[in-house]
Amino acid sequence: MTEAVLHPGLVLIVGALLLPLLRGALRSVAIVALPLLVLALVWQVPDGSAWQLRFLDYTLTPLQGDKLSRLFATIFALMAAGGGLFAMTQKSRVEVPAAFVYAGSAIGVALAGDLVTVFVFWELMAVGSTLVLWSQGTEAAYRVARRYLMIHLLGGVLLFAGVTGHIVDTGDVAFTRMALESSAHWLILIGFLVNAAAPPLSAWLADAYPEASWSGTVFLSAFTTKTAVYVLLRGFPGNELLIWLGLFMAFYGIVYGLLENDIRRILAYTIVNQGGLMMVGVGIGTEMALNGAAAQAFVGVIYVALLLMSAGSVMLMTGKRKCSELGGLFRTMPLTASCGIVGAMAISAFPLTSGFISKSMVSQAALDGHHLWIWLLLTTASAGVLLHAGFKFVWFVFFQKDSGLRPAEPPRSMRWAMVFFSFLCIALGVWPEPLYALLPFAVNYVPYTAAHVVTQLQLLLFSGLAFFVLLPYLKRSLTITLDVDWVWRTLLPALLRYVGLPLAKAWNLMVRAAYVLITESLALVLYQHRQDGRFARTWSTRSMALWVLVLLLGFLVLYYV
Repeated sequence: MTEAVLHPGLVLIVGALLLPLLRGALRSVAIVALPLLVLALVWQVPDGSAWQLRFLDYTLTPLQGDKLSRLFATIFALMAAGGGLFAMTQKSRVEVPAAFVYAGSAIGVALAGDLVTVFVFWELMAVGSTLVLWSQGTEAAYRVARRYLMIHLLGGVLLFAGVTGHIVDTGDVAFTRMALESSAHWLILIGFLVNAAAPPLSAWLADAYPEASWSGTVFLSAFTTKTAVYVLLRGFPGNELLIWLGLFMAFYGIVYGLLENDIRRILAYTIVNQGGLMMVGVGIGTEMALNGAAAQAFVGVIYVALLLMSAGSVMLMTGKRKCSELGGLFRTMPLTASCGIVGAMAISAFPLTSGFISKSMVSQAALDGHHLWIWLLLTTASAGVLLHAGFKFVWFVFFQKDSGLRPAEPPRSMRWAMVFFSFLCIALGVWPEPLYALLPFAVNYVPYTAAHVVTQLQLLLFSGLAFFVLLPYLKRSLTITLDVDWVWRTLLPALLRYVGLPLAKAWNLMVRAAYVLITESLALVLYQHRQDGRFARTWSTRSMALWVLVLLLGFLVLYYV
């Protein structure tokens, strides 16, 4: 085994396990310093293989660097630092360590050079994210964590089967580009798509993430789906299936986001929508499209986390999470409102924000490839994002009819985290060259042309007009919207109640009846074998011969039957 550098993901995981031993100011410093140390270690990983070890008859590469893996490991480390700063006042002693295990595992996937290592860190991500959900400590969080774990264990089983099949078929464990020419590769793709919240299992994300704590949802938004985008970029670039799955996800997130009332479920559907747009770039598969998908994943971690920080701050300070219960909060939470507006502008791709310099790359790639319909659908989806994530969230929470609530701003560490991410959203939008330099391919793209800026502004103005025209129809109700999760939230509990429980009662009755029958039969046998019992008596030779004849006759009948 070669150990040229420390493994950044393992450092974060080990540090997370030691974090509960710290208290007070030392713990607060460690929460921010540890991810920053990991960020520095990410940039010490050289191109090519840094660690190798033998496992069975295979050579594993747990640590390997290149531009794509470094890009994702960088944003995961930054997200751990920003999320840790935001969660510094979190009372749960489990959440931040679990989130760091989660983040370290995501970094481990990004820096893995073989499928075995990918699978190990993939499953560790599921453990860490489930613990983040459980750490909320409510009955709703426990229930949703069980559903979440069920879905991700299913994805893990599919991925394990695919990796095993791939190794058996090829004898190679390297994580490289794969063609859908075998069932093993299909299983690997499906395992990746489960974590990407692709149809038909997209609903797990909006079901689970909003039930985490005000800070837990921020961590959850960053790693699972973006790690899935990374492995798709690495393993299945240019697969046309991903274009259509991505477009479905983009519109699915918009429609369900518009129907939602819960502010964090609105933003959860935004994660699905943004993942779909990234998947379209992966499916197009050109260098421009792959650069756009990677750039969008990088900036998407930041602006979605910023929106969820804004929502988490509102939830912490008001105890409310429904649009119908909020409104007018800009009066006493101006900083939170301003940061929420920056996040909304970035996700809507306003010029001079980070979303503008990444989303336009995927659209340009569609045009360059003469995919007119894909470009039109991407443009429509971009307009829809502004409706549900831009206007709906910001308007209903901060500017609609006054709810009478007068909460203060959140604690200082939370404000600093929001300001830091707001700065990144604007800085990357104004000066995109540092991000472009990190992308896997050379970037020959200028986002700020007159045509790009004017087209995007027209689109945003039209979307804003459409929102206010349709505002009377965007009624909010105290409900949640179900789709495929109806199966495990409604159908399966109903089957358990009306079919499973009666069957269980019938089974218990049968077991009790069998127990009584066996017990009484044994008692009868023991009774007959006592000292003065029937079988202890002396039997005549004639009686014994008769019984032997009966037994032989019985065997004869059974033989011929």
